[in-house]
Amino acid sequence: MHNLDFKASRVSFEEVKRRFPDHPASHYYLAANLFLQTLTQPGRLLPLLSNLSRSKTFGENKEQVDRVTVDQFRALTRQSQQLAKARLKLNARDAEALYFLGATHGLIASFKGTLEGSIVSAMREGSSGVDRHRDVIRLDPQFHDAELSIGLYDYTVGALPLPVKIMASIANFRGSKKRGLETLERVGREGRLGRHIARLVLITLYKREKRYAEAVERARELAASFPRSYLFRLAEADALVSQAADHKRNGKAALAATLESEAFAIFDSLLKSEPGPNFPTPPGELVHFVYGESLLKAGLSTRAAQHFLAATSSSRADTSIVTIAHLRAAQALDLAAKRREALAQYEIVIKLPDVYDSRNRAAQGLRKPYQE
Repeated sequence: MHNLDFKASRVSFEEVKRRFPDHPASHYYLAANLFLQTLTQPGRLLPLLSNLSRSKTFGENKEQVDRVTVDQFRALTRQSQQLAKARLKLNARDAEALYFLGATHGLIASFKGTLEGSIVSAMREGSSGVDRHRDVIRLDPQFHDAELSIGLYDYTVGALPLPVKIMASIANFRGSKKRGLETLERVGREGRLGRHIARLVLITLYKREKRYAEAVERARELAASFPRSYLFRLAEADALVSQAADHKRNGKAALAATLESEAFAIFDSLLKSEPGPNFPTPPGELVHFVYGESLLKAGLSTRAAQHFLAATSSSRADTSIVTIAHLRAAQALDLAAKRREALAQYEIVIKLPDVYDSRNRAAQGLRKPYQE
């Protein structure tokens, strides 16, 4: 599943269900497989792998998940919870059943938050999952996988702005960024089922904390463990670019250039990837787009525009990627002082479907040149 071979992983999880029909694991992992297969479609990955998720420049895109997928996911998670609860009726101290009950709550929260846009409902499910996992740790302090949701909860609450944090403490919600990171690091080292997810989460949190070298290290671990996953390679490249930008701010231009070169080499290798028998070819439009974002971060506006435009050329490219790639190409051209070419791209965006507030941003670009 981490190698993005969703067909093979589905076959494996179905075999687990056949061998252990009364265990919640198979239904949980079948649901997780379906969730990741849906989430990793290029159009849905766009805001997760680009500056769309880091900037207020763009609005939201309400892309709906098809009803068949939603119904399948709900059926699988419902079955997982029912099986976990049945085991707990037989033995209230069954830590593994309790773990999967909490993990299923967390998976539902992820689905609701990322694919359905239901933040309040996602928070409710996530909180229920954390409660179950605290119960797991009380039963078995060495069940480190259960600490994944606890650590993420601690960090999230600890990272709230001070006024919100005060209100949260009144409602008995307390957290700590430091404790949350330490917990996630422990899961990354000692967990069995959630070790790789913990490392993936840590990449994002380390970058938020400006601990770029550690973000690169975690990304490289994942890329080495799952060499067929282009997502982990993209995460490694992005972490390298973030670290390079930090070195530039600190006057270490030569070191920054070396890191950027490493990152760009990863993008180039992904664009040259050949398809294998059991894993997908990286979607070229997505790689070109993220490459463009990285080049912009490095101050290479003209090269960035070239890759944004390359992202628009695939006949199979997702509509949202094409639209935003034209918009980002226009903005990159503005930054490169190529106003006439930028205007042509803004005009194209106006005629395309409106995603992530693209038409409004294009209209702004037509009125005056874009500035970061």
